[in-house]
Amino acid sequence: MGVDGAQIQILIAMIIYVAMMVIIGIVYFKRNKGADDYFLGGRKLGPWVCAMSAEASDMSGWLLMGLPGVAFAIGTGEAFWTAVGLAAGTYLNWLLVARRLRNYTRVAKDSITLPDFFSNRFHDKNKLLMIISGLFIVVFFTIYTATGFKAAGTLFQSIFGLDQTGYVWMVILSAFVIVLYTAIGGFLAESVTDLIQGIMMFFALIIVLVVGVIAVGGFTQIGDNLSGMSGFFNVMGVQKDGAFAAYSALDIISNLAWGLGYFGMPHVLLRFMAIRSSRELKRSRRIATVWVVISLTAAVMIGVVGRALLGDALLENGMQETVFIQMAVKLMPALIAGIMLSGILAATMSTSDSQLLVTSSAVANNFYRSFVRKKASDKEVMWVGRIVVIIVAIVAVFMALGNNTTIFGLVKYAWGGFGAAFGPVILFSLFWKRMNLPGALCGMITGGATVIVWKELLNPMGGVFSVYELLPAFILASIVIVVVSLLTKKPSDEIIAEYEAAKTYQLD
Repeated sequence: MGVDGAQIQILIAMIIYVAMMVIIGIVYFKRNKGADDYFLGGRKLGPWVCAMSAEASDMSGWLLMGLPGVAFAIGTGEAFWTAVGLAAGTYLNWLLVARRLRNYTRVAKDSITLPDFFSNRFHDKNKLLMIISGLFIVVFFTIYTATGFKAAGTLFQSIFGLDQTGYVWMVILSAFVIVLYTAIGGFLAESVTDLIQGIMMFFALIIVLVVGVIAVGGFTQIGDNLSGMSGFFNVMGVQKDGAFAAYSALDIISNLAWGLGYFGMPHVLLRFMAIRSSRELKRSRRIATVWVVISLTAAVMIGVVGRALLGDALLENGMQETVFIQMAVKLMPALIAGIMLSGILAATMSTSDSQLLVTSSAVANNFYRSFVRKKASDKEVMWVGRIVVIIVAIVAVFMALGNNTTIFGLVKYAWGGFGAAFGPVILFSLFWKRMNLPGALCGMITGGATVIVWKELLNPMGGVFSVYELLPAFILASIVIVVVSLLTKKPSDEIIAEYEAAKTYQLD
């Protein structure tokens, strides 16, 4: 299929953007003096970079494709409650976890990764927590990274009308670029690029939404266009098989449960650990909360406006998640559309680079240095980390090519896995000094395993089992942590002393 002038302009804008990200990776290559710099940026992030990189790495292509696609296909119900849960979870995570985790990781042997913190917090001499948390990171982040590659491939396929072969090559090319600047530049590079990408995502959402509303003819016309769709604007249910299906209280709670996932997201929690001063976290919290509320609102509204503008055409071929793309291409000059569509690349790259780096740190710093070569130099560990980035990316590419699940569905699975495996452990480790190593081990295994079992075996049964797997897994893991900790030996005096020291830590 030939490429016309408009498509060439779109491509030029996107190539320029990608080139900028690669250059940033090269610039920061020489600033990595050791593993602490490569995996945590030497704890040098300012409040703006900390906030924007946390949110950009969190949202991914899901924000510009998955969430608008849900609103486009089934109305505002699921998208609305999911967005509310995510906004609340974002705020509470910054409010409750950020400062305590930042300070505790300093007290707990200056931990630079999440598995490090778990192991040091509970004085796990056998490093079982490190192994188990590392395994969960590899498994769920590989799934999560695949969603980013899938989003990038879908973006190019939709713009240029590519066949399946073209889609495959675009997935591979996207993975190559992301791996290039992540492997080279490390944490600082991906944090700075995430700041840029967070800004790109924000303005892309706002501009496409405003242009879409104007194109339809205003909000009144949007309502008129969708008036024949019973309950499309009713957040108490969803469109299902051409009719309105009311939500039960459990359905609403299930969608709100997305917010619980934040407490266990390694790529977000790392930003808390990396800020240069815990005193700057309050400012970061405000920046992050404003960004996420406006961005989520705009994403849901794009799905609504897109349905009023484009009708049912995208549903016929299962392309509802391309509504943002279709609106940008249809309503804007080609070069401007290319800049807006770079927002999807920004979302994809900002999340995938974070996930790849967290995974590489879990393998290189926690497995390789702890079990394979205990005397490995920082330089050696960094190179092992780069190799891991490449290997995980290759696996994620195959998953992106072979999985027919929607971007929203894949993200939902990985989000639930992290939220249940790590969320309860993080919260109890920061706020309950009676928690011990057996409680942490059992809680982490219970949370991660319950997500998998519930999703694969129970969810297909429907009824009460159709609830989002994160909710029962999070609750069950929390119960297990409390019960096992109370039934087993109390933490040592040294662990208790560290817990109290972390509460009053004020050095930076």
